[in-house]
Amino acid sequence: MTTTEQVPSVETVRAALAKVEDPEIHKPITELGMVKGITVHDDGKVDVAVYLTVAGCPLRDKITKDVTAAVAALPGVTSVAVELDVMNDEQRTTLRKSLRGDSEEPRIPFAEPGSLTRVYCVASGKGGVGKSSVTVNLAVAMAARGIKVGIVDADIYGHSIPRMVGTSEKPTKVEKMILPPEANGVKVISIGMFTPGNTPVVWRGPMLHRALQQFLADVFWGDLDVLLLDLPPGTGDIAISVAQLIPNAEILVVTTPQQAAAEVAERAGAIALQTRQRIAGVIENMSWLEMPDGSRMDLFGTGGGQLVADSLSRAVGSTVPLLGQVPLDPRLREGGDSGQPLVKSTPDAPAAKVLEEIAGKLSIRARGLAGRMLSVSPAGR
Repeated sequence: MTTTEQVPSVETVRAALAKVEDPEIHKPITELGMVKGITVHDDGKVDVAVYLTVAGCPLRDKITKDVTAAVAALPGVTSVAVELDVMNDEQRTTLRKSLRGDSEEPRIPFAEPGSLTRVYCVASGKGGVGKSSVTVNLAVAMAARGIKVGIVDADIYGHSIPRMVGTSEKPTKVEKMILPPEANGVKVISIGMFTPGNTPVVWRGPMLHRALQQFLADVFWGDLDVLLLDLPPGTGDIAISVAQLIPNAEILVVTTPQQAAAEVAERAGAIALQTRQRIAGVIENMSWLEMPDGSRMDLFGTGGGQLVADSLSRAVGSTVPLLGQVPLDPRLREGGDSGQPLVKSTPDAPAAKVLEEIAGKLSIRARGLAGRMLSVSPAGR
């Protein structure tokens, strides 16, 4: 029979709950003010009341399960009952301020001085080069390395990232703060999460700018190591807005080996000359098709990636590397349709290995001024 001495104290239960994280915010529920109350009975039964951030919280079952498991593991506990409640407006305001500060006007954390988040804008001159597939697989490969990574689906008209990364969840809104869904270890936000069905987005430039601003400022990303922005093809409004909102963002240019595609891709990279952004490198996708006998078939020609890298190197006056050549693999497309990125579903595939290698280069590359245009001018005599 359980004795009173064997029953855990309220403080012991609270300490166990400090190891339970909110699955969206990724901070302990004790720190977020989500523990409403704890009652420990003499027979070892423990009642825990938990505040949810919003009614209808999509992860309420996971919170209940995690709380139950943490408390049930304590010596002397015979059963655990979890009661769920919902925060009131005042509590949500307190939560927002604890996470985002007292400022009423949302700020873009990635543009703040001293931000350690590396921001990569994945760009292409034209559509159909596999830019989104590359973005998703790079993000998932980084997450597998333990890197905290997020994706902004900045292709407002042609959004596709949620399906490809493997989520159909909607964001949770806590006051003015948006909590992004997470899949395969990657946090993601997309305009497709806010539009019904497959409704097209018909907006002009100013609305695109505002949407991107909200994705960067209103979304609570937490402490990210890397943020990837999947840009629309070309050099339009979104590319200009990104340069204005996150001037320290770097550009990754995706192209195919085809010479015509390479020429168009150069323009996407050359926009860095006007926006004063650094070009992190070039990725050549669909480089060749591996044949059963081990030979390669160059379906889209050869040399496009190196051509873009060399041209951009001459333009910016420093080396722009060709980060990798990704071979054609039907499973890369299939993974995008099923929400199972190739780097996770088939990590031994040649294309997955190249993408993993590129992810490694982008994850560990040190920050520096090489290749960055500085707003300085020689002093007058």
